[in-house]
Amino acid sequence: MARTCLTVVLAAGDGTRMVSDKPKALHPVAGLPMVAHVAAAAIAAGGEACAVVVGKGGKEIGEHLADRGDKVDLFEQAERLGTGHAVLAARGAIERGYDDVLVLFADTPLLRPATLVRMREQLAAGADVAVLGFETDRPDGYGRLIVTDGALQAIREHRDASAAERAITLCNGGIMALSGAHALTLLDALSNDNAKGEYYLTDIVEIAQSRKLKVVAHKAEETEILGINTRAQLAQAEAIWQARRRGELMDAGVSMVAPETVFLAHDTQIGRDTVIEPHVVFGPSVHIGSRATVKAFSHVEGAWIGDDCAIGPFARLRPGAILASGSKAGNFVEIKNATIGAGAKVNHLAYIGDAEIGEAVNVGAGTITCNYDGFAKHRTSVGAAAFIGSNSSLVAPVEIGRGAYVASGSVITEDVPAGTLAIGRGRQVNKDGRVAKMRERASKTKS
Repeated sequence: MARTCLTVVLAAGDGTRMVSDKPKALHPVAGLPMVAHVAAAAIAAGGEACAVVVGKGGKEIGEHLADRGDKVDLFEQAERLGTGHAVLAARGAIERGYDDVLVLFADTPLLRPATLVRMREQLAAGADVAVLGFETDRPDGYGRLIVTDGALQAIREHRDASAAERAITLCNGGIMALSGAHALTLLDALSNDNAKGEYYLTDIVEIAQSRKLKVVAHKAEETEILGINTRAQLAQAEAIWQARRRGELMDAGVSMVAPETVFLAHDTQIGRDTVIEPHVVFGPSVHIGSRATVKAFSHVEGAWIGDDCAIGPFARLRPGAILASGSKAGNFVEIKNATIGAGAKVNHLAYIGDAEIGEAVNVGAGTITCNYDGFAKHRTSVGAAAFIGSNSSLVAPVEIGRGAYVASGSVITEDVPAGTLAIGRGRQVNKDGRVAKMRERASKTKS
């Protein structure tokens, strides 16, 4: 869209009903704070500038957005004098001059970029103010959008509405798009001549109408503009987001055996023809290629999984795990900060941390890399086509050469050259007749 756009995100709410020391805007949905969801939607809708209005906890909000790389300016609302007053706290940004000004709320994490694009398109088509609303069969308590001949005449609060107006089911969602040419003059015209002595953003509608400006309403799904004020509402938003994202992934070619039991992060990427079995949890920063299988009860976070891989069941992949194409991490396997080469197998009951496992390596059951010496982490390297026998301990730093063979039950503390058999265990000794003598001695002790 060949129009400039500023997004003002109102994030000054303390979130008292969340009963939390954390600012409400930083409570997460799908592992991402709500304010970051809103900022991401605005950027995806073409907003090149973002002004976030903060109150208590504003520094923490700013640090989080900066860590994510979002280009935002913070503005403090020192006093809490209403939504209109909050938007005016960002006057310095609005004065720079933009074609469009979007006013969003940090506690609406389900807002879709496409909705904001359509609101901006209404401005481009000649509207001066566009208000986002929703239809509901439970309108009590919401402000009503009074629309006549396609024009939005007013936003009437429930307590002030007539019986006829209360019958209206089109309700105010709070989000607005303003023409940049009129934004500041409309905001400056707001009055606090009301019972609460506050400046209400909703009054802009009647001010614009009195100036013969064009005011329109735009509809979105009720769930899309769900505002979060309590922990229960946060859980509701999480459920909606998860269901939406599962549907998107399945539409893109991902199979989920029991979708309602799969939990995704905001940035989970899964390729086509991959199968996700029941009760799988994805934390942030997970990429899964095509034709992979993630079996039941696995937990994956911060991992890169290639094509044709098999994970689980009951596997745990921690940050830094990289599995090349065709590799396998089986049941009760934990991998952290380690690369598993193409076609390699870590089939069961193993811990691989801070390691490079080469192509076509077989890691036996019960194998662990001993990567921490009490002071620092060390790395283990296993060359291609090596075989690590069951119940082996690889004490890092150590290197196992290409094609080497580690005998089961070994404790490996020194490098193993390529093609070499390594045995690091005590020699077995059999004592004939010893068991009977042991039992006889034990029975005398008991008596």
